[in-house]
Amino acid sequence: MYITKPTNVEIDEVTELFTQYLENNGYRKTPERYAILTEIYERNDHFDVEILFKHMKTCDMHVSKATVYNTLDLLTQCNLVAKHNFDGHVARYEKCHGVINHDHLICTEYGKTIEFSDNRIKSVTVELALHTDMEIHGHELIVHGRCKDCRTNQAHSPI
Repeated sequence: MYITKPTNVEIDEVTELFTQYLENNGYRKTPERYAILTEIYERNDHFDVEILFKHMKTCDMHVSKATVYNTLDLLTQCNLVAKHNFDGHVARYEKCHGVINHDHLICTEYGKTIEFSDNRIKSVTVELALHTDMEIHGHELIVHGRCKDCRTNQAHSPI
């Protein structure tokens, strides 16, 4: 089953969680960090640092690329953002608080990402936990292939 991420996560809720994390770990609470958090939770896609940085610049939000990197690290540490390395090169991020557990299909042509959720995968992790006596905290499944659009476009392109 393909999924779309819910967009109803309250900014106030993630802001409070981030504030608690910053206070508990001795980090400064800066307007730039909160602007980055808000921007991420208003998105419904996977993004890299460059995409986020450029978007914030076009919206006249004054943040440095270093601040974006550092804030993404903090947000990943406090489980508000998930970091993925789909293609082995550029890290991609997505919001994760209040988002159902899901997996990813990645098109190897252009990196198109399709999210899906399948209860059979959850059943497999439950079985694995029982058989290995492992306490499983989560999983990540990434399936690589070529999407229909890429296959169709190649079939129609001149040789």
